[in-house]
Amino acid sequence: MELYNTVVGFFQSGGLFMYPIMVVLALGLAIAIERYVYLSLARSRNQRLWNKLMPLLKEGKYRQVAADIASSRTAISHIFSYGLSRARTSRRRDDVEIAMEEGLMETVPNLEKRTPYLATFANIATLLGLLGTIIGLIQAFTAVSSSDPAEKANMLSASISVAMNTTAFGLMVAIPLLLIYAVLQTKTTQLVDSLEMASVKFLNILTERPIAGSQ
Repeated sequence: MELYNTVVGFFQSGGLFMYPIMVVLALGLAIAIERYVYLSLARSRNQRLWNKLMPLLKEGKYRQVAADIASSRTAISHIFSYGLSRARTSRRRDDVEIAMEEGLMETVPNLEKRTPYLATFANIATLLGLLGTIIGLIQAFTAVSSSDPAEKANMLSASISVAMNTTAFGLMVAIPLLLIYAVLQTKTTQLVDSLEMASVKFLNILTERPIAGSQ
């Protein structure tokens, strides 16, 4: 209970700028949770589909591969569908590779979207904190200028202490958002790398086992 009262007191002492910083925190956490869940599900679904397709690819059962890809909405199925479609009309490795790269380029923006907002929100939280502190200091000096000289030092120190709360809160929001941004960026990069690796393996198998005459 004492901790709760301390947090509430700290928040109330910061003034109006604490509220927009809190809104930034709420938006940032919402995006972070959504992106983490999305990327985690995308990774697991891609892995499951790849594990299912790999034996079929090695056996040359491209009809079954095409059926499984058509029934899936994963990133890896989108990329592979481009490769299979081009392999039916061209046996040149470069043509199939370009088609799969096109599919990858269409997929990557979906994996990266909204994540950059976290870095932006971190900067906004820091700037709002500084702005709140500056406005608080201006108000403090204005109030102190017309007060009793004997009380100026105490009033000024108390006002500065309150004004600094917004900067502290802004940094308390910005630092976790930047850390979360770094984690999600790493997770996205690993996912894209796994898609590129799977694409190369898929392309190699298509090259070794042409679609023509397959099951």
